[in-house]
Amino acid sequence: MVALPSDAALSALRAAFSDDLVSFDRDLFAEYGRDWTRVHEPAPCAVARPRTTAEVVALVKFCAANEVAVVPSGGRTGLAGGAVAARGELVLSMERMRRMDPVDRVAQTVRVQAGAVTEAVHAHCEPHGLTWPVDFASKGSSHVGGNIATNAGGVKVIRYGLTRHWVLGLEVVTAQGDVLALNGALEKNNTGVDLRQLFIGSEGTLGVITEATLRLARLPGALDVMLYAVPDLPAVLRLFEAARQGPFTLSAFEFFTDRAAARVRRHRGLTPPFAVEGGCYVLIEVEATQREALEQWAAGLFEQGLVADGVLAQNGAQGRALWQLREAISESLSATGVLHKNDVALPVAALAPFCAALDALFAERYPGWEVVLFGHIGDGNLHINVMKPDDLERAEFFARTGEADHALFALVREHGGSISAEHGIGLLKKPYLGYSRAPEELALLRALKVVFDPLGVLNPGKIIDV
Repeated sequence: MVALPSDAALSALRAAFSDDLVSFDRDLFAEYGRDWTRVHEPAPCAVARPRTTAEVVALVKFCAANEVAVVPSGGRTGLAGGAVAARGELVLSMERMRRMDPVDRVAQTVRVQAGAVTEAVHAHCEPHGLTWPVDFASKGSSHVGGNIATNAGGVKVIRYGLTRHWVLGLEVVTAQGDVLALNGALEKNNTGVDLRQLFIGSEGTLGVITEATLRLARLPGALDVMLYAVPDLPAVLRLFEAARQGPFTLSAFEFFTDRAAARVRRHRGLTPPFAVEGGCYVLIEVEATQREALEQWAAGLFEQGLVADGVLAQNGAQGRALWQLREAISESLSATGVLHKNDVALPVAALAPFCAALDALFAERYPGWEVVLFGHIGDGNLHINVMKPDDLERAEFFARTGEADHALFALVREHGGSISAEHGIGLLKKPYLGYSRAPEELALLRALKVVFDPLGVLNPGKIIDV
């Protein structure tokens, strides 16, 4: 890992690049030096905002020659500390690289720079009846490059899969300043190891993504949204089984507990629009070709005793209102208390026994702590939020949650899961990576890092140490 930049290196950096390209304005450091996590204090040495791949190459070559570490930066919406610059690194922000080429309607592709905002790509493709089906709450500020570097998930994974499924080609600047053009716009390219896939999900530790050719999908038809109350997680999974067999294409299957609903009610004044409360709530979004068949299926849920209460949105406004109950959870949790977040993945079949073991763990070791669950249950992704008790000091709370994470991730490993479903590893999950990756895997990951970045210039200290 490279050390803190020397005074000579910083002086050379000032001399080599214009003020428009590289800024030493300390007022920018807090904004560009962190992501949505607030654990590490940002302390970059400078902020670079290139407009072209050639400028990225020049910056990376300079940093490699002068031993200045580089933190690639997108919309900084991550929750694992992957975009944190806390040790004098140069922040390489892609925010000015927002070019979007014309949509290829025949091939159903589009070429964009890494700084293109996710929602802007959606808007760019929509007039052609197409979309890049990567979708999540932060789409208004997240960048395509960051989505790819973290292999972002979101609310539509059950329908479309992860980001890596929607990337045909990449342009990547290596740690040596070389430019790799990987796969172009090819659907088929059977010429050995697919290097493109190594950069997807590598969190900027192997190279800097500058452009991407994105695979597009047809815009879905009319979407119907439903919300149901059920007693517990096993009931959620029974409802999921029924939804898998329904007369529609399942677009999203989200769940949240009554504790999450209570926090949303407290912060936003929103509440499920029916009388019967549940231990859990399920939001289902589907693309149905026959409304009558959908309504019959929904009515059958009550006849089979699968739900306690529920509602089928009658128009788009009602559907958006139901989505607000789910999308307001993260904001409401942060607004109503201090919390510690975890994002894990389990095989769907293991969700119920895992949650039972999780409840038992906290009841035994941390009595009185409120654990709030929500997530993309259809793809096995749970967001586990532990709220700080009022009588516990903040520092002690975070010390104890760090201890609790070891027990939690041991449960995740026992049930065949992953310690990170969609937020990545970054700095925050790095101490726990061994719960999901075998020693032999970690050794290969270190070897890859040494091959691609022998000087340790790119995003040092993230994911693994070498």
